[in-house]
This record gives sequence, C-alpha cells and structure tokens, in this order.
Amino acid sequence: MNDNDLQQRISEAIRNPKNMGEMEAADAVGAVGNSQCGEMLRMWVKFKEENGKKVIDRATFQSFGCETAIAVASLATEMIRGKTIEEALSLTGEELSGDLGPLPPMKIHCSQLVEGALRSALEPAAPSTVPAPAAQPANSSLLENFTQPVQPSGGLRIVMLDEKKAS
Repeated sequence: MNDNDLQQRISEAIRNPKNMGEMEAADAVGAVGNSQCGEMLRMWVKFKEENGKKVIDRATFQSFGCETAIAVASLATEMIRGKTIEEALSLTGEELSGDLGPLPPMKIHCSQLVEGALRSALEPAAPSTVPAPAAQPANSSLLENFTQPVQPSGGLRIVMLDEKKAS
C-alpha cells in the first residue's frame, strides 16, 4: 500500500469516526500520553454478560492526536466489541489498525497509543472484577481530566509511552 492509499483510508475513517466521545457509566477507563509527540488518548469500556462470559459491549474514545490516531481508535473500538478482556488484550497495535493496513514507521506510535489506552483500561479489569470508574465532573474536558490528579481508588490510569521502547 502506498502513502496515498493509506491517506485515503485514514480520511474515510475520520470522515465518520465511530464511538468518539466520553461514555457515562463506563466500567473501565484508560488513558495514555506520548511525551515525544504530545498526543493523548482516553478510552472508555462497558462490559456485558454474554453466554456466561464478560465481553466488551462497547468502547468509546477521545483523542488529542493526529488523524491516524483517531482513525485507529475508531476502528479499534469497533473491533473489540464482543471480545473478552483477554481476547482484547491479546490484540497488537498492528491488529488494532485493522482496515488501515500496515502503518508507516512514523505512524506506528498511533496504533501503540490506542493499544496503550486499551491496556490501561482493561488490565485492571482482568481477570476478576472491574473497578468503578473515577468520578469525573459531567462537563469536564479531556485536557482537564488529564491535568487532574489520579484518584487513589483507581479507575483512571495514565501511562506515558516511552518513544524509545515503542519503536
């Protein structure tokens, strides 16, 4: 795939992004930031019981990031629907890029950002109980939430990605 094909697929994905925005009453919330490029992504996850298993009912996201990060997050929130926590955690950043195909080296951090937010949300919920999400003011913005201290009771965990390890 050439750069024009990738840009066209990204444009298609962000023209109508899926699952963008905060989710009230989420069962899990995770956030990551990349100090090298300044991008941040937060993901909310809601679970349901299906055939005796806890599976992901839906996921939403907010991003301070480039178009590629938004496109990958949009695709990933659709991809993880119906998966167990363990199945979702086994997905790599490359797999979460889905229909976008392989990302060029300078954009791999976008899929790693999405993978990190998903892991941040799901790892505390695996394998037993899901912690209650941290209380957030109803009208708070993503930037305000990132600058507020993390509640000691859990719920929100921010993980800064180390660009050297991510590459």
